[in-house]
Amino acid sequence: MDGVRGVENPPRDGEGDRRPKAGGGGGGETLRRPTVYVARKLRRHMSLPEVLLWQRLRGSPNGISFRKQHPIDPYVADFYCSAARLVIEVDGEAHDRGDRPRRDETRTAFLQERGYQILRIVAGDVLKDPDGVAESIVAYAAAPLHHRAARGGSPPRPGEDRA
Repeated sequence: MDGVRGVENPPRDGEGDRRPKAGGGGGGETLRRPTVYVARKLRRHMSLPEVLLWQRLRGSPNGISFRKQHPIDPYVADFYCSAARLVIEVDGEAHDRGDRPRRDETRTAFLQERGYQILRIVAGDVLKDPDGVAESIVAYAAAPLHHRAARGGSPPRPGEDRA
């Protein structure tokens, strides 16, 4: 024994008498969804256009908060604004090839059926003008063209229900 008589030194570098939890860890039930793990992986491996856009959307520009790689089962949105229920997808060249256009249509329909708005951004546009793209996204999120009625809210006034 080192130190004061009868008292051992504290454990170093994470050593100690901690035992693993009986439940197996892994967090709550929501953290065990496969989509959450995919989202976490995608956050670590973002494409260059996604990184450039995230640098401009993080920190709640104009008081509007965004999330990156947000899970919406069974999908993961590139970016998400909960205040506007807005999903932002950055589409590169791969989205024009193979079965991707059909898969993107299916995904868009799925999300729209659940009340999400989808905003698709071309990756090349982000590379050319990331500040301009971010500003347009923030402006759209601040004042989307079609506001959804709140649950239990009043019905639209005459003429407001037409596009």
